[in-house]
Amino acid sequence: MAMAPPPSSHPSLHLILAVSAFLAVSTLIFADGLELGGGEGDGLYREILRDETVLRLKELGKISDGEGYLERTFLSPASIRATNVIVSWMKDAGLTTWVDQMGNIHGRFEPANCTREALLLGSHMDTVIDAGMYDGSLGIICAISALKVLKNAGKLQRLTRPVEVIAFSDEEGVRFQTTFLGSAAVAGTLPESILQVSDKSGTTVQDVLKLNSFEATAAALGQARYSPESVGSYVEVHMEQGPVLEALQYPLGVVKGIAGQTRLKVIVDGSQGHAGTVPMKLRRDPMVAAAELVVTLESLCKDPNKFLTYDEECGCFTEESLAGLVCTVGELLTWPSASNVIPGQVNFTVDIRAMDDKVRETIVTSFSRLVLQKCDDRLVICAVEHKHSAPATPCDPELTTHLKRAARSTVSELPGRTAAGETPVLMSGAGHDAMAMAKLTKVGMLFVRCRGGVSHSPEESVMDDDVWAAGLALLNFVEQNVVAELEAEQRAAVAEL
Repeated sequence: MAMAPPPSSHPSLHLILAVSAFLAVSTLIFADGLELGGGEGDGLYREILRDETVLRLKELGKISDGEGYLERTFLSPASIRATNVIVSWMKDAGLTTWVDQMGNIHGRFEPANCTREALLLGSHMDTVIDAGMYDGSLGIICAISALKVLKNAGKLQRLTRPVEVIAFSDEEGVRFQTTFLGSAAVAGTLPESILQVSDKSGTTVQDVLKLNSFEATAAALGQARYSPESVGSYVEVHMEQGPVLEALQYPLGVVKGIAGQTRLKVIVDGSQGHAGTVPMKLRRDPMVAAAELVVTLESLCKDPNKFLTYDEECGCFTEESLAGLVCTVGELLTWPSASNVIPGQVNFTVDIRAMDDKVRETIVTSFSRLVLQKCDDRLVICAVEHKHSAPATPCDPELTTHLKRAARSTVSELPGRTAAGETPVLMSGAGHDAMAMAKLTKVGMLFVRCRGGVSHSPEESVMDDDVWAAGLALLNFVEQNVVAELEAEQRAAVAEL
């Protein structure tokens, strides 16, 4: 009698068993997945993603070095207090925490026996002077809240790759006039020379690190660096800092790229003298020269075609390439800064941003040339120092697609929304940690609507429900991204049989 082949070698039975295994795993994954509806129990997690997140934003917004206003710069006393609070929130979300040698705060969940590349989430914890409470903090707390939801739902253990939240120690560059100290350290692009950069008081980065019990050596900074092989992507939630989403009446947008940025310091030296005794025609006044240079910069950026060196191929810069060009003088210092003294020196900062790197570089060159010309005319001595430069940063198309899908599904299910429509895709004129992280891995960004486009001001305002939408969209993105990969692997395994 012919014997039937054992079940394990029978083609049909083998396929049935494989499909059954796949369905069992899929059922395990999706059984209690997010089911969007209307309340805490049906997938919207209002208590964590809105109520608790908003309370934490307010709590962090009160941790300040300033009296009556928010100021939290790199490794300041308030920054250290904020670190302790953020660490406690990360632990509450079930994350393993540590602070690296540049003061960045990390909270990570690592699945057992997992060797996959990590998904990094985060933003910056530092602020400008007289800041609002959403810039940077929103991205940190939304990410922590999303992972807390996964923890409470028993889903952290189901992640197929490590997920980590990073609160970067410095993005704004207020204290040392150089941006991305935190994220550049993680990306591995922070130069050793940064240790000797000083703030206005003469305190160096190395001094500040040592004061806070960090090693403050080049080798120690290297310990903060992540290898590209260990990271799969970086995603950042951030308030828009612009008016587009509000005009579109849409709570969320996806970023397709970040404008390039150059920071300059202009130093104007003249002849210091008595305000009452030096005749006007004999003065070499650096303040007047600086004022003319500020107005020149404004004219250059308002009507660049009158000044720019044209592109040799087309004879001009297109309207599209000039879109988003902005120039700002944000700080002006005089010496000796007395009302009855003609200054001897005036310094001011210049911030130039554009979507097109060639436009930005041409503006920098043109302005530098105009500085020397106008200073010669006024018999003062000028120098232009380059403090920071970053090219425009495109976001990863695949991450952008995933974020668009997560945002659209979220908005369509929130209370009061009958249909979501197409998620807006924007360029960012502001710099973000994603620019530094793009040197390490592919990046994506989710923007959140803000009132009037106001930022870097105590008037910053994000609606509570938009905070909720951001947290839920990020939660959906995290779960859909890692679960979708697992599902695809299972389907691929079945297809190979």
